[in-house]
Amino acid sequence: MFTRHILFVRRLVQTSIFIAAMLATTAPVDAQSNRQIDVAGGEIRKKAAAFRLDQVQLLDSPFKRAMELDAAFLLALEPDRLLHNFRQDAGLVPKGRAYGGWEVLGIAGHSLGHYLSAISMYYADTGDRRFHERINYIVDELGKCQEASGDGYVSGIPDGRRIFAELSQGRVETKDPFTLNGGWVPWYTMHKLFAGLLDAHRYGGNEKALKIATRLADWAEKITDHLSEEQIQKMLYVEQGGMLESLVELYARTGDKKYLRLSERFYHKAVMEPLAEGRGEILEGLHANMQIPKVIGVARRYEMTEHPGDAKIAELFWNEVVHHHTYVNGGNSDREHFGPRDHLAARMSGAMTETCNTYNMLKLTRHLFSWQPRAELFDYYERALYNQILTSQDPRTGMTTYKLGLYGGYFQSFCTREDSFWCCTGTGFENHVKYNDSIYFHDDRGLYVNLFIPSVLKWKEKGLVLRQETSFPDGDRVTLRLSSMRPARMALRIRYPAWAEKGVRVSVNGKPIRHQARPSSYIVVDRRWRSGDRVEIQLPFTLRIEATPDNPNRIALLYGPIVLAGQLGRENWPEGGPYGKPASDDWKLPLPKVPVLVGIERPLRDWIKPVPGRPLTFKTVGAGRPNDVTLVPLFRSQHERFTAYWDGFTSEQWKQKSTLLSD
Repeated sequence: MFTRHILFVRRLVQTSIFIAAMLATTAPVDAQSNRQIDVAGGEIRKKAAAFRLDQVQLLDSPFKRAMELDAAFLLALEPDRLLHNFRQDAGLVPKGRAYGGWEVLGIAGHSLGHYLSAISMYYADTGDRRFHERINYIVDELGKCQEASGDGYVSGIPDGRRIFAELSQGRVETKDPFTLNGGWVPWYTMHKLFAGLLDAHRYGGNEKALKIATRLADWAEKITDHLSEEQIQKMLYVEQGGMLESLVELYARTGDKKYLRLSERFYHKAVMEPLAEGRGEILEGLHANMQIPKVIGVARRYEMTEHPGDAKIAELFWNEVVHHHTYVNGGNSDREHFGPRDHLAARMSGAMTETCNTYNMLKLTRHLFSWQPRAELFDYYERALYNQILTSQDPRTGMTTYKLGLYGGYFQSFCTREDSFWCCTGTGFENHVKYNDSIYFHDDRGLYVNLFIPSVLKWKEKGLVLRQETSFPDGDRVTLRLSSMRPARMALRIRYPAWAEKGVRVSVNGKPIRHQARPSSYIVVDRRWRSGDRVEIQLPFTLRIEATPDNPNRIALLYGPIVLAGQLGRENWPEGGPYGKPASDDWKLPLPKVPVLVGIERPLRDWIKPVPGRPLTFKTVGAGRPNDVTLVPLFRSQHERFTAYWDGFTSEQWKQKSTLLSD
């Protein structure tokens, strides 16, 4: 489990140190610019701020290739097909037939919101006019649908008008956490549209998108205005996505406090109040991704109101999930639910670590880092980024996965271009176009280098261009080149990863820098920098074992931050490839026999050997029973059966087990 055995990280208990530091906003711009729009109302107090997407460009790397695959997929999708249900609901003739899968079910319309977010971010990344044209076209079409509706409502939810009309009349019928008045998670789907419109405004500079979102929020206020507090809380028993976050964000953009008041109607007391009281055990048994967006919402509200209870909820939740419910790859949940805290070994099916969950946990992590920068937060972020998010994309087709089966010999299954459109297809649209959003953060004193991803940062305000060159994680060396800057003093903070057991070496212009930093902290080089300065970093990787907290013999193998997966071949491989079903165990194909690992008490270098000429590839030697296995990064395991968790035994344990079996 992440952080429990190797990472040496401290539990977070800080809840009163967030009132500080800097105001980091940018001014609104016109719709023809790819520079993002930030908040208009309230104050955001941060100790660190992310750079705009257009300030950081990726260089060649697995992340750049994933972004390009995603962009190609986004361009291949047809906006008119995603708009089918919206036009039909508004009484307009659809211009394209609907996509299949979830787009013809009760959650129809959610994909358009994610799509609008993704193309807006990619436009901000690159300035590619094709994406800007799509942003404007979709927003214009949504505006037409809203005008045809006449009351501010716009949606692609099948039977949505009936569901919300009954809600406005006081009918709140819930039979499970996914059904409201007979409809499938209607507020969840509405949130995706809100988020897409707000991203079209922020990243695409589309002012009409904000107007549509504002009218839609006014409609939502009327729909919920006559509900009692008891009815509101009953309504929130059903998944509502990030409605709280979007309404707070709408307040941030407009400065109109009525949207902040409306957001309070989406504060789910049954979960939030126990978290505010420090009772993290409330999460046990809950649907995991229903809770994470709620907490992102209170985190955003904290940034706008400075209510200390919201900060406490966000910190406690992050700690609880990361330290007690997270698997080795940085993901959480089995069959979409949290289990008993620290009980992971017994909860391993073919449907672990839902991608949406990790997408949202990374969003939450960014909020926490901006309040109080800590390397621990990006130790987690790095692990989840490589071993869940990057892993979730098919490197051949650009399709994305819903869940991972990390134990037992499952395989990844991916969406299709026509007939899936799961929730994780939507977050998958977004995941791979924003790898540049967290590599660097800054404050008024300097720069944080959080991730080792080849990239160029253009910090115009400081007159600085920083180029990061590395083959990480295939190699352990990173070079930072500074240029285009006037001589100036700046603190350059380089993350010292928790996994760097052999230390981190740093030199400036060839001269070693002495530092006292420790794992899970920052190496700070505070000096007067000049154009042409060069910083070289070496982060030696080591092999290690991480066991689950509830079973020391259920183990995973890592090399640096990279989870190693055992290659298990293509026995019982689906005809036509692993596409179109949402979880590997849904295929009902027999699992292979997974070897066990024996002699795990020995130094790992004695029984795990690198494969020459193949970076990050290893082979067990004399440890596998009945056979040894080849180990590759989890993010390179997409087209074969694999396991990331193993049953491991010391030599004595195996001897005893063999004796029992022979008897």
